[in-house]
Amino acid sequence: MSIWESIGLGIVQGLTEFLPVSSSGHLVIAQSFIKGFHQPGVLFDAMVHFGTMLAVLVFFRQDLLGILRACFPEKWASFFGTPHEGELPRESAQKLAGYIVIATIVTGSTGLVFRGLIYSLFESLQTVAIMLVVTGMLLFLSDRVRKGHRGTEDLKITDALVLGLVQACALVPGISRSGATIAAGIFLGLRGEEAARFSFLMAIPAVMGATLIELRHATMVPFETMMVFCVGTIIAAVVGFLTIKLLMFVVSRRNLRFFSYYVWALAFSLFLITIL
Repeated sequence: MSIWESIGLGIVQGLTEFLPVSSSGHLVIAQSFIKGFHQPGVLFDAMVHFGTMLAVLVFFRQDLLGILRACFPEKWASFFGTPHEGELPRESAQKLAGYIVIATIVTGSTGLVFRGLIYSLFESLQTVAIMLVVTGMLLFLSDRVRKGHRGTEDLKITDALVLGLVQACALVPGISRSGATIAAGIFLGLRGEEAARFSFLMAIPAVMGATLIELRHATMVPFETMMVFCVGTIIAAVVGFLTIKLLMFVVSRRNLRFFSYYVWALAFSLFLITIL
């Protein structure tokens, strides 16, 4: 893979990780057009996902610092800066941290159990097309439900279990992680912005864990290739940060259904390609 191909894939990841159109599906499609593309396991995919998670860490840094302040003894809380306006009360932030852990356990355990199957699906454009149809249905229906009034402070353990399982389903290429989890949050009665916030926060440990697992393949890649992979990771982080701002704007106005039209059109195109 050339450095320009890595940059292109980084841009694809940065744009599609947060827009509800399935980054993994788009990566599979883009990689299928790169002659001789090869990666041990899904190392490159994991690295560019890590890049977009760096964007999440920066964008939601105040929320993350608030959670850290709540999880450490009060005498150490000042180490993480001063509280910001609108920060969750200490008890609510602690509960939020617990729910993120629960969702992560559900996602991680499910992903490990079905890891072999998930890897095999990354080679199937037909699977991507079918899952894109599913993603489109979730997005379309999420705009049809009554607007929720719950925030992250109102989350319950059952919400965390459901959202963790939905996030695990999004390991399948073609299912948008952000789209599926945000839609699920909306179905559970969360406000769109709050569903997006929790979606991104619970993605951090899941993606970090997946990256660490895939890094075992790093020794199989020449140094020059790893540098090319790192360029794609940096590009994904920069583009991803800008894309988060766009998505938060879209979610606040409940316009997710417009993305459903795009993924359906993409799925139809893939069906035609696989048939012809």
